Amino acid sequence: QVQLVESGGGLVQPGGSLRLSCAASGSTLDYYSIGWFRQAPGKGREGVSCISRHDGSTYYSDSVKGRFTISRDNAKNMVYLRMNSLNSEDTAVYYCAADHWGCLDYTDGMTYWGKGTLVTVSS
Repeated sequence: QVQLVESGGGLVQPGGSLRLSCAASGSTLDYYSIGWFRQAPGKGREGVSCISRHDGSTYYSDSVKGRFTISRDNAKNMVYLRMNSLNSEDTAVYYCAADHWGCLDYTDGMTYWGKGTLVTVSS
């Protein structure tokens, strides 16, 4: 199995940018597809993005498409989520997650989860 630890969250002004990181350990990262999810206050979990283990294909929710970019560096066992043009609706706890399968149905959930990092977008 793989362990995941998110970092990079914090307070950012509207229109600002932030990069989240997900560090994997216990298993080589290239065995896994990696997804980013978020949960805003009072709302359910939302799938944000995913990068496939098979061919590196990327997926984005409509709400972040064009603003967020997911990437991976398997040599470093790291996955990143670059977030641009942030607004208050992006405020949430962000989680990275891993699965041995692909990203086709990643929004339904994944197997392994980090504990999350809080992103707050506010003036």
